[in-house]
This record gives sequence, C-alpha cells and structure tokens, in this order.
Amino acid sequence: MASSDRTVLQFSSSSSSSPSLSAKVHPLVIFNICDCYVRRPDQADRVIGTLLGSILPDGTVDIRNSYAVPHNESIEQVALDIEYHHNMLISHQKVNPKEIIVGWYSTGLGVTGGSALIHEFYSREVPNPIHLTVDTGFTIGAGTIKAYVSNNLSVGERQIAAQFQEIPLDLRMVEAERVGFDMLKATAVDKIPSDLEGMEASMQHLLVLIDDIYKYVDDVVEGRVAPDNKIGRFISDAVGSLPKVTPSVFDKLVNDSLQDHLLLLYLSSITRTQLSLAEKLNTAAQIL
Repeated sequence: MASSDRTVLQFSSSSSSSPSLSAKVHPLVIFNICDCYVRRPDQADRVIGTLLGSILPDGTVDIRNSYAVPHNESIEQVALDIEYHHNMLISHQKVNPKEIIVGWYSTGLGVTGGSALIHEFYSREVPNPIHLTVDTGFTIGAGTIKAYVSNNLSVGERQIAAQFQEIPLDLRMVEAERVGFDMLKATAVDKIPSDLEGMEASMQHLLVLIDDIYKYVDDVVEGRVAPDNKIGRFISDAVGSLPKVTPSVFDKLVNDSLQDHLLLLYLSSITRTQLSLAEKLNTAAQIL
C-alpha cells in the first residue's frame, strides 16, 4: 500500500505540558468525597463531582475543595445537573474567589465508559481538567486514589476516542490528618477512634521513630554505620525545637488543656440536650 493511502492516527493533548503535569490533593477533598459516597442515593453506583483549587507557579494543580454533582448514568449516556453545578460554583467562589474549577472526581477503581462523556463536559469548563478517582469500594484491599488527564485520539481533524493518562499525585497531610486517613483507607474498622485514641496512636508512632533514631545514633557512635551530616542536622534541629520545661510545668499544661476539652464536651452535651428538649416541647405543643 502506498504511503499516501495510509490512515494516520495521532494523539493530541489539550495541553502541551500534560506529560509533565502533576497534582496535589488535600485530605479534606478525600474525606468530602467519601462522605458524599456514603450519603449517595440508594440507586446510585458511584458519585461524581467538581474539583476546585488553583494552579501553582510550577504548574502543579493544587486540589483544595470539592462538591458533588447530582447525575443519572446509564450504559449509553450520562446526565449531569448542570444548573446545580453552576449554582454550587457561584456559592463556593463567593467564599473563596481564588478557587477555580480544576477538574472532576468519581468514585470507583479507575476510568469507566461514561468518564469520557463527563470529561468532555468539564473540558468546556476549564482547559485540560484533572480526573480524580477514589476507590471507595476497596477493590484491591485498600482505598486507591489516582489522577488522570485526557489525550484525544484523532484521524486528521476528526476526534474518534479519548485516552486517559495517569499523572503523578501527591497526597500531603499532617500527622492528625494521617491518623484519620489511615483509619479511613482500612478495609474494616470497629469504630472511629476518639481524640484520646488518636493521640495514643500518634504517640506510639512517635516512640517507634524515637527508637529508630536512638538505634541509628548508637550505631554511628559505635562505628557500625557511617555518619550522615544531613541526618545529624535533622536530629539536632528536632532536639533543639523541644521546649525546655520542667516535668511539673508540662503536667500542668496537659491537665489544663484536658480540663478545657472536658468543659467544652460538657457544654456541647448540655446544648444538645436543650435543643432536643425544645424540639419535643414544640412538637407536643403543635399536637395539642
């Protein structure tokens, strides 16, 4: 066959920088997606929604917020509540005008057949949107979080398909958020840990890290391990950041904080009881 008769298939990305594109997602977004999945309608298999955030100076997509969008999905088509989507966007931007649409999310493992249709809609909202997937069904034994961008497969000027390409995703969180996320991604838990249980888990993790540092320093002193100046500076900075207080002062600080926390719990319990009692009295008055 002559070269002039060959059909040339080519990929065209909506952004020339998509191969080097990366995303960073805040844990609040993951928690919000999981909460929407738990509250989804009984007939819905998955939840989809809009991702909000910004583009950092280095080109990284910073995903900081999200909201669910009602939809109906079948094998052949996907129907989004576009009016609800735009109303929610306006409401969010009233609170934080700097947050813009950066993509959309869906629950489930990987990309599905209807994802191309939804991605096409968000491509009209923002150039080169991010598609975030959260496996809330623990298909492979743990919650899997991935991010994709779409590349178009075209014949000449005609687009015939879309290919989703995975991009690097950074999930950064502080220790308090890490405790909740570790419990959330487990396949089964008896209950959500309380504040004290979460603190206990953090302290146990801290003790393990201190034991590792102690073993490393001991090995360096004994000559079993070559010293590393970078690690030494990190250890020095960590030790230098510790407050110099006596045990009695430290115990007083902890006890005062605990008493304040218990007082807040007591006041919130009284408030809930008062609201419940007022609601029952109001209901009884309407009946009489």
